[in-house]
Amino acid sequence: MGWVDYDRWEEILGSLSRHKMRTALTALGVFWGLFMLVLLMAASSGLENGVEYEFRDDAINSLWIRPGRTTKPWKGLPEGRQLFFSNTEFSRIAALPGVEHATARYYLSGDQTVTYGDKVLSFPVRAVHPGHQYLENTIMVEGRYLNDQDVEGVRKVAVIGERLKDELFGDENDVIGKELQIGSTMYTIVGLYTDTGSEYETRVLYIPVSTAQRIYAGTDRVHQILLTTGEMPFDDMQVLEQEIRQLLAASLIFDPEDQRAIWVNNRAEEYREITGLLRVIRLFGWLVSLGSILAGIIGVSNIMLIIVRDRTREIGIRKALGATPASVVGMILQEALVITSVAGYLGICCGVLVVSLLRGIEEGYFRSPEVDWKIAFSALMVLVISGLLAGWMPARRASHIHPVEAMKA
Repeated sequence: MGWVDYDRWEEILGSLSRHKMRTALTALGVFWGLFMLVLLMAASSGLENGVEYEFRDDAINSLWIRPGRTTKPWKGLPEGRQLFFSNTEFSRIAALPGVEHATARYYLSGDQTVTYGDKVLSFPVRAVHPGHQYLENTIMVEGRYLNDQDVEGVRKVAVIGERLKDELFGDENDVIGKELQIGSTMYTIVGLYTDTGSEYETRVLYIPVSTAQRIYAGTDRVHQILLTTGEMPFDDMQVLEQEIRQLLAASLIFDPEDQRAIWVNNRAEEYREITGLLRVIRLFGWLVSLGSILAGIIGVSNIMLIIVRDRTREIGIRKALGATPASVVGMILQEALVITSVAGYLGICCGVLVVSLLRGIEEGYFRSPEVDWKIAFSALMVLVISGLLAGWMPARRASHIHPVEAMKA
């Protein structure tokens, strides 16, 4: 008589079917514990994937600075002044210690008319410095990105995205060196890029900031300044942010404490806040999951105690007929094994089914939930082992009771 004894398995299944309510309640506790564990793990991974996806397009250790409007009078100047950045402010910020890559942006109003041959389409145009490639995590496919010589020489060169190439050039493959017209000015294509961000990003056309300033503005004004800080610690980034505020306050003449005079978006701070929130959510999820599993363990333990107590008389009869203590204990443990393993497996499968239905959801900071199978099946093993241990102690005690005393129970 072993674990493959068909008569014993038939007897175990018969016992489970005779006590449907007891079996169902035990199985429900195990099922729910594993089901909730899978869902909470998937929700946590979905949030983490969403955060990584939202930050994939831009450098995390970066500062994005744009001018605002003063809200305080300062040194005889009234409040309500609209501030503007120029090449001077950009050069001073780019020279600060700790700045790895820097770029300014000059925005051309709305999409620009771009002409190639007989095709006339509209695309967004960004005028930038070479450092912009690192701010946007731009990936070059062919040719090169803008360089310092392009900016210094006010060259009419452009870098285009893959989506723009497909729409404007169709089946033409080699576009490096070809010319296109932006507005009324001809530009030579020097590079083709792709981007990990949205499809919109590969419709953008990049030109040197100095070229845009001369042709479209006639001034040295820029609309935004961006920079990366490499491996700089977060605390040092905050110090750098204050240095930039002081520098701009002295250059543009506004109160350094006027928070609305300039706007600084610290991407590292934003990432840190969101990941900190995710850690709290993950911890909460683990606490709820562990609570569900613990409830399942307690449920299995209580049911096993009841099973042994209810079957004490049966155990006495079996011993009187020659059953050994080991066979008695094995029968009860097999019953616990069947309940916990089957219910736990169903809980995991149902959880995975629900997660698969949610996998297509891509909203905000939630994307592509996943299940860690190792954790799920480790939790199942914990439940199974707990159920076996819960049944082993009382079953062992009952198996050693004298048959006559057991039948009197």
